[in-house]
Amino acid sequence: MGSEPPQRLVRALGETYGDAAAAEWLARLPALTDDALSAHAVSLERVCAPGGRTALVLLVRRADGTPGVLKIAPPGAAPGLERAALAHWNGWGTVELLAGPDAAVPDGTLLLERLHHEVSLRSLPEAKALLEAAGTVRRLWVEPPAGHGFETVTERTARQLDPMRAAAERDPALGPLVSAALAAREELVQDSPELFLLHGNFRQSKVLSGERAPWLAVGPEPLTGERAYDLARLVRDRVEDLIASPGGAATARRRVKKLAESLDVDQARLRGWTLFRAVESGTRALTVGRTQDGEMSLEFADWL
Repeated sequence: MGSEPPQRLVRALGETYGDAAAAEWLARLPALTDDALSAHAVSLERVCAPGGRTALVLLVRRADGTPGVLKIAPPGAAPGLERAALAHWNGWGTVELLAGPDAAVPDGTLLLERLHHEVSLRSLPEAKALLEAAGTVRRLWVEPPAGHGFETVTERTARQLDPMRAAAERDPALGPLVSAALAAREELVQDSPELFLLHGNFRQSKVLSGERAPWLAVGPEPLTGERAYDLARLVRDRVEDLIASPGGAATARRRVKKLAESLDVDQARLRGWTLFRAVESGTRALTVGRTQDGEMSLEFADWL
């Protein structure tokens, strides 16, 4: 492969799948990479570092000199669903597939147009970044394709309930926040008002500068459901800056109101999903030892 996978990826795989399973996949990664480069008929320039937390990202070139990005992901990252979502969006607001969904390529690989991976919306001032993020995510909310295999918001969040409860059992101080988050989720899933294709992990760092369009989304974890769920992670962006600010709590609440109004999303539902996702993220981070990340997410949730 010519280069080791970034340590950020190695750590994240261990957190997600366990050290043994992560080590097994990483041991196969050189062979997987050689097979993917050959199947896609591309040459390797370099590994993208620090890269992402779910897949190895390689900067490559096609035979005609076109630059591209080759992603190689473990099965647990559901690369087939990412491919299906990107094919459905067909470059509208998102990075474009260079090898279509029906191409005879190895499972777990995606050949994508190359964006400016070092320039995300986080490089912009906060107000401008939120404005551009809202304009980008609006394009992604389309009717799901017929016969799709995407899970729903209800299904995905149901899988997160037991780990949240377990975190509260280990640390009873988390109990009130976890209970509030679970109650919010229970109310929200009783009457979901919409069914759109969602990005699933939308935030400023998932929107990169491009040539074809100024800003394009990458790295979806697609599912179907209401738009408020998709906005909830964006509300928590730059949480470290909010925590450091004496007016962080008020700013967080204003974000909920502003994003809800600008995208015609119910404010109470956005607040509820923001609370649930912040608590879920915080308890998950604490469980794998990312204490600072976990505490920031939970403090943010407490403001809501």
